[in-house]
Amino acid sequence: MIKKLLFLTIIVSLALTVLPAHAVPGYNPHQGDYFNYYDVINLTNSTGAFYGYTEHETVNGIERMNQVYNQTGYAPLYVWFYMDNSTQLSGTFRFLNTPMTVTSTSYSYSLASQNRYVKAIRAEGSGGYQRNYGGLFNAAYTYTTYYDPSTGYIIGYDYVEQDTSSTASFTWTETLYVTTTSYPLTAGAGPSFLQQYLGLIIGLAIFIIFIALIVVVVVAVSRRRRSLPKHTYPQVPIAPPQIDLTPKQPPVQQIVIKEVVKVKCKYCGALIDSTVQACPFCGAPRT
Repeated sequence: MIKKLLFLTIIVSLALTVLPAHAVPGYNPHQGDYFNYYDVINLTNSTGAFYGYTEHETVNGIERMNQVYNQTGYAPLYVWFYMDNSTQLSGTFRFLNTPMTVTSTSYSYSLASQNRYVKAIRAEGSGGYQRNYGGLFNAAYTYTTYYDPSTGYIIGYDYVEQDTSSTASFTWTETLYVTTTSYPLTAGAGPSFLQQYLGLIIGLAIFIIFIALIVVVVVAVSRRRRSLPKHTYPQVPIAPPQIDLTPKQPPVQQIVIKEVVKVKCKYCGALIDSTVQACPFCGAPRT
């Protein structure tokens, strides 16, 4: 697991938190502030040597402020659970080692744990690094984070990472949101009735238009048939139809599909072809 995952999966009772290093009005974390959170981690969309491999993990954690210092976080990383809540739209800050930009200061965030919308500061950031996960992968990721406007503490975040190498690829996702907090969260407006049911309304309108068009076509065809004059035709002998039994399809080609069985390397655990003599990842003999 990468260092960030190890950092998140430990339930921490902090003896250190952050304050903005610059003197601007904003919320200063207080001793005794805390929040509980729920974190869901998934590995999906695996291909190549990782084909069919998945991971799923859930974490219940807590962050509690036991003592406050005037520092920016854990060198060389910045903390993930707090930002300066006085940061304005298009302002920047750091989330762990990722530069973030504020995209909204009054975003309505759907808090799944409380089944309601709360007001949030929304920010986005992206980056990349090399992940060693049974081999070296180039990892490109994006963060979307949500913070309480009154305190700057995290409300939730969405993390999406795409990992690729010469032999495999997979997607790593992580969704975190708070479950309880020692401070009140501000209620958000949530989507309007029109926004909630816009798709349903559009679909219903398209269906009604489609039915109306069918009715118009049926009525038009029916009127045309009633208005056509009757015609008489001379009796002409009809020749019997000629039936051609010659096959019209090309001959079927036989296609042979060769299946190669995948097995796990006994040393590094990577999936490799059963026909190779040595693991292409760690170099160990297959048998």
